[in-house]
Parts: sequence; C-alpha cells; structure tokens
Amino acid sequence: MAVSSPELKAFLLATPFFGGLSDTSLDLLISMLVERRFGVGATIVAEGEPGRSMFIVHSGELVVSRLGHSGRSIRMAGLEAGDFFGEMTLIEMQNRSATVTAQSPTVLYELTARNLYMYCKADIRAYVLVMQNISRELCRRLRRADDRIAELLVHQAEQ
Repeated sequence: MAVSSPELKAFLLATPFFGGLSDTSLDLLISMLVERRFGVGATIVAEGEPGRSMFIVHSGELVVSRLGHSGRSIRMAGLEAGDFFGEMTLIEMQNRSATVTAQSPTVLYELTARNLYMYCKADIRAYVLVMQNISRELCRRLRRADDRIAELLVHQAEQ
C-alpha cells in the first residue's frame, strides 16, 4: 500500500534528514522519492557495489554489516523507521561501504544522486539544509564510532 502524501510528509518531517524544510521544498523532494519494498532477508545494497542513491527507512528493521579480514560478516549497526543510509556514496561518489539487509518486511524511500542534483538546481536553500542534516547525522555516527573505539582500546589495555 502506498503512503499518502500527507502521511509521508508528516513522517519525513519527523526525521532528522528533512528538518527545517518548507512545505514547498518538502513537496518537491517527496515528488523525487521512489518507494521500494523488500522482504525478510533481502539485500538492499551490497558492500563494494556502485551506489548512486540513498534510502530513508519508512518501516522495517535492517542490519548494516561489513566483511572482516577473515571474510566473516560483522554487524555494524541496526536501522529502523526514520533512519537513513547510503548518503556516503552520494557525498564521496565511492562504492558502497557496507551491506544492508532487511530483517523484516521493509519499506524504503530512495533518493537518487540525479534527483538530489535536480533538487539542488531547483531549490539551493533546501539542498543546503538537507546536506547540513546529512552532515549532522554523519557527525553523530562518527562520535558513536569514536566512543566504541575508545571503549575497545580501554578494554584491550585492561587485558
């Protein structure tokens, strides 16, 4: 079932990704999103593959993982409604840094690099807000990663 525009708009406004956007800017961005549905166990994106889009999680539970040196899959994070992923490939134009797998039936909204560029051309102010929101989330993730590294180093030093 497709989400109606008012419901989708309310959901998006509650996510950190879309904070501060005007109704007009948000309507334009919504018109660029593509709904994607995935079943349990589906791989949304795979580590190392080219990526030209990002995703906003509308519903479902996902796992982000990376391959370790031994070839074993390492769980990096969990994602749920309101989270987003894939933004790194839009910023740095590199291949996917991790694999994202659906752990439950999942509904995502995809924003392609091409549509993000069109958004920039149409509404530069809104584009800057979106990029600031992405940057804030990346900073939060980096701080969490720094905390984890510090904990691991302390744990390693205690052994």
